[in-house]
Amino acid sequence: MRRKSTSVRPSNNSQTSIFGSIWNITTIAVLGGVLILGIGIGIAFSSTTTLSTSNVATREFIDTKAPNPEICVQYGASAMVMDARLFVTLNPFNVYVSQPSMRPGCVLRQNNWALLEQRKLVTSDQVRECKNRLNTFGFTGNLDTDKPDIRCIYQNENAQNFFLSQPGAVGTPQETERF
Repeated sequence: MRRKSTSVRPSNNSQTSIFGSIWNITTIAVLGGVLILGIGIGIAFSSTTTLSTSNVATREFIDTKAPNPEICVQYGASAMVMDARLFVTLNPFNVYVSQPSMRPGCVLRQNNWALLEQRKLVTSDQVRECKNRLNTFGFTGNLDTDKPDIRCIYQNENAQNFFLSQPGAVGTPQETERF
């Protein structure tokens, strides 16, 4: 029986390593290009804002939908008003929440309450009572035509924007203006 020769043929390793290196660089470049293209397309899709009733995405949109937008922006701040009822039973203990309704509203600064008094929408007794509790007025509905719903409201100093306080959030929380 004859044995096969075990001698190794000389190979051209320098050519193989050059082509392998070029192939790896090309693969990395293509994958990098696809990644950058994907990020660009993602940013383009996420930055398009449609201003519809199902998408309230900007402060400007809320400002334009506020009742009496000129008055609201000049003398206070536009707001989203949410009305909901809570029902609490004690035996057994349960909490029930009604379907909330959301509508545009406005919060007035304390030094602009005269606007409501001049239009005879609040009485001096209501102003005094609200001022004694260090509150302010908020309203929904047009001040000129509709019967607006005006309430003495309390500014919650403990309210925070938890979206800004999350790890990795950009920017620091800003102090709110005292109304």
